[in-house]
Amino acid sequence: MDPALLRERELFKRRALTTPTVEKKKTESKPEPVRDEKKKSKSSSASSAPKLDVNTYKTASGSSQYRFGVLAKIVKHMKQRHQDGESYPLTLEEILDETNQLDVGNKVKQWLQTEALGNNPKIEVSPDGKYLFKATYKLKDRKSLLKLLKQQDLKGLGGILLEEVQESLPHCEKALKILSNQNDIIFVARPMDKKKILFYNDRTAQMPIDDEFQKLWRSVAVDAMDDQKIEEYLDKQGIRSMQDHGPKKPTAIKRKKANQRKKTFKKPRDNEHLADVLETYEDNTLTQKNSM
Repeated sequence: MDPALLRERELFKRRALTTPTVEKKKTESKPEPVRDEKKKSKSSSASSAPKLDVNTYKTASGSSQYRFGVLAKIVKHMKQRHQDGESYPLTLEEILDETNQLDVGNKVKQWLQTEALGNNPKIEVSPDGKYLFKATYKLKDRKSLLKLLKQQDLKGLGGILLEEVQESLPHCEKALKILSNQNDIIFVARPMDKKKILFYNDRTAQMPIDDEFQKLWRSVAVDAMDDQKIEEYLDKQGIRSMQDHGPKKPTAIKRKKANQRKKTFKKPRDNEHLADVLETYEDNTLTQKNSM
């Protein structure tokens, strides 16, 4: 190797050792607070979103279920009032107060007042704008119920559903208990849906029936048979006494055929009583013409 280059190398090393050097320490970069930023973003989004009010929520779109829930609660409360004997009408504010629904929005109140309550079949509107429960029958006490059952029996309309009586008559259970103890009413279960029907017990129509006949009557089961099958069975047994009973089948009305005869024109008969006079008049005129 060239000795001149070696000398320069040695001189460079010596210079490097004699000159002092200061090392700069690297500054540690602190991690950015990610959680704080997330919290800030959440708080900013929450503040930017519109605040939900109770009234605006209840009157928002899609609240038809809430509306009909309010209406159902009102109808149920009015029915309970009627069954408890409270027959005086109430305003809308009084109804909402009694049903604990005073926080209802103005739109729902307007809907109740203009549409829902007026068109509901179970709510009656009084002339002064107040509301009552509209029962199936207007019954005040057990005497009015007994009168209604008598009218149904006399007109041949049958009985009344027990659930309709319970809905219409205040303090129904007490009245029915007294009437059943007095043997004034009869309960009959309807076979199709087992609902109880209430009938008037007409004591004047009662007659003594032989026990043997009662046993025979009860031994024959006709629950699963209709009128046509019963009629066929009786016909096979040679019994035709039931033909005149029951609903009659409508018979087709036979129309008369129109007469195809030709109509003859009839002369007017106004001057028949002057027929002799006209004949003598014609004879006289003919003789006069011949003589001339």
